[in-house]
Amino acid sequence: MSYLNRFFQEVFDSKEQSASSFDAVSDDQLAAHLQVSQYDSFELTDAVRPAMDLKIKPCQGYRHDTYVDEGSKTKVPVIMAAASRKRLFPLFMQLIQRLGSSVDVVLESSHAQAEGGHVDLYREHIDMPVLTSILWDFEDLLLNDGCTGIAVLNPNTPQEIQFEEHKLLIVYGSPLEPYEFTLEQNGVTENENIKFITEAEHIHSSSDEYAQRFFELQTALGLDGSQGDARQKYRGDSFEDESPESWKDSYGESDEFGGTC
Repeated sequence: MSYLNRFFQEVFDSKEQSASSFDAVSDDQLAAHLQVSQYDSFELTDAVRPAMDLKIKPCQGYRHDTYVDEGSKTKVPVIMAAASRKRLFPLFMQLIQRLGSSVDVVLESSHAQAEGGHVDLYREHIDMPVLTSILWDFEDLLLNDGCTGIAVLNPNTPQEIQFEEHKLLIVYGSPLEPYEFTLEQNGVTENENIKFITEAEHIHSSSDEYAQRFFELQTALGLDGSQGDARQKYRGDSFEDESPESWKDSYGESDEFGGTC
């Protein structure tokens, strides 16, 4: 456990967790596990790795779920999807095009955040061509940093597409059919029994360089402060109206969704 004790920050969710699958591994075993980036035909980014016991083996596909707003108890239909590395970022860029010509952006960071916390930075009204140009410039950061996530939303629809820190794609709002079509066109097929890496023990990767690149992306997007409440207001009110250098342990974080199949 010396490697883990030196380099890992354990992060637990609100549930009591059983012993980690990393508890009994040697440094060499751990290093070998972190080098594995592909399971069958599914290739991971550098942002995250599954547990040693592989209780959930990464694979490609999507399923339907439900987001429940804690305040209003509003239920919002959701698609959760995992895509192999080479198609993941281009697929995200295709999906956000469906949101319209002007959108809002939420940049998410868990850099230097204790106990699994994160900071949301919110910007309203950015033209889609400007946004996509900036995002392509920061593709490496968004794809491979396990402490960076981004969400693009249209409060007039309202719909939101999240490319979160585990590199899952999450689509909120209705209708979902156009997004299902885009996923299917890109070889990401429906599988209502799929399990995602967030639903078991896993490890995030980040670095000082990525933390610096995050700050550069924040500046490029014109973000200068924490605006978590603004996003929560969007999630609640709008839908109601509509009707690999350092690693840290983490566990399933799917409590905000309904059925997990």
